Amino acid sequence: MFLLVRKDYLSLFRKGDYRSRTTQMRGLGRQLVVVNVPEQVKYVLATRHDNFERKSPAMRRALEYLLGDGLFISDGETWKRRRPLVSDIVHKNRLPDFAHHMEEATLDLVKRWSLLPAGTPVDALSEMGGLTAEIIARTVFGDKMGPGDANEIVEGFSSFQGLVDNINLAYVVGFNNGIPLLKTPRLRRAIARVRNVIDRVATNHLGGKTQDGSMLDLLVRRQQKNPELGLDLHALRNEAATIFMAGQETTASALTWAWYLLANAPWAEDALHAEIERVCGQTPPTLADVPKLEYCRAVIEETLRLYPPVPLLGRQARDADRIGDIDVIPSALITISPWLLHRNSDLWNKPNHFIPERFLGGQRPVPYSYIPFASGPRICAGLQFGLTECILCLAILAQRFKVRLVPGTSVRPASRLTLRPMGGLPVMIQPR
Repeated sequence: MFLLVRKDYLSLFRKGDYRSRTTQMRGLGRQLVVVNVPEQVKYVLATRHDNFERKSPAMRRALEYLLGDGLFISDGETWKRRRPLVSDIVHKNRLPDFAHHMEEATLDLVKRWSLLPAGTPVDALSEMGGLTAEIIARTVFGDKMGPGDANEIVEGFSSFQGLVDNINLAYVVGFNNGIPLLKTPRLRRAIARVRNVIDRVATNHLGGKTQDGSMLDLLVRRQQKNPELGLDLHALRNEAATIFMAGQETTASALTWAWYLLANAPWAEDALHAEIERVCGQTPPTLADVPKLEYCRAVIEETLRLYPPVPLLGRQARDADRIGDIDVIPSALITISPWLLHRNSDLWNKPNHFIPERFLGGQRPVPYSYIPFASGPRICAGLQFGLTECILCLAILAQRFKVRLVPGTSVRPASRLTLRPMGGLPVMIQPR
């Protein structure tokens, strides 16, 4: 079973797991608890978040070489010190400062897609990865990345995901922090492809070679104003890398799955096109249009329900506790899976169907049954940034194109660090 999990965690789950229940098992000495009841999800992520703050060793070990002590995997005083800082930088009130990067980068992709010969197959995952890498590069570093560097980021992180385990077997056996990830030559090359690009643009920025107004610039100015934050060059790079990877990979995944779902739901695609025409006419959508693109938002929210970019949230219990009727021992691994929760047949009508309308008309899910951005104090700081980026990119591209799967394509979701279509998503771009 553990060998299966190392390749794809989702393959572990069976029919009975998609119900409201909390279960436990022993993994060679480690207590493993899977929570799939909204009230108990709230207990872990919000009510007792201080006891379940620490990310799972598998996640920390997998990402520490890329992100160092960045916000995503840090905890304790480091997390408390940096969370307000990063939250302020990616706050929704700053969207007007950054949205033009989303618009410009997506319009650049429109131009490139317009030049594709009819019937040319492309990989939607790679295309969306390149787009979001360019947006985040301009936003975080105030610099255009270009297709070469964007491709390095996308391919490097794809290779990295394929080489790390979903679960740290040493932790399951009983080592409380697991063991460090074995840095094989292939893994070193994958890490280097990502870090080299990020370090280069970060160094250019910190050396004054790029324009002001970026997220990194805000971090630098905040450090100058508050030296007690301790953001030296190393820490600044770690936080920049964290914001970059969190914003690039998850948004690319969401957009890729949105194209997949729309290609298989012509009625939803027609409704999306009708809304864009009604709201924007022939003018490219902008940030000002986003509040009026209600169906587009519903498409993205339903995509995040069916294919949450981070399908597993692992937490390590600090002290003994009790979740539902299960006594939790110190260092137990607590898993909350948005993949399971969002497809729970006790909570959702037709849970496996793509129905954007379930997010229209003021309808909202049962609290803590829908957590694509996690929840509680560790909810994704860039929630509004990422959601707005998805809506805006989808609207700009859908105004001009339809995306169709290459005939004969078989699509299977696989969970490594994020939820991706295994082997990518071969598609053809059709002008409208």
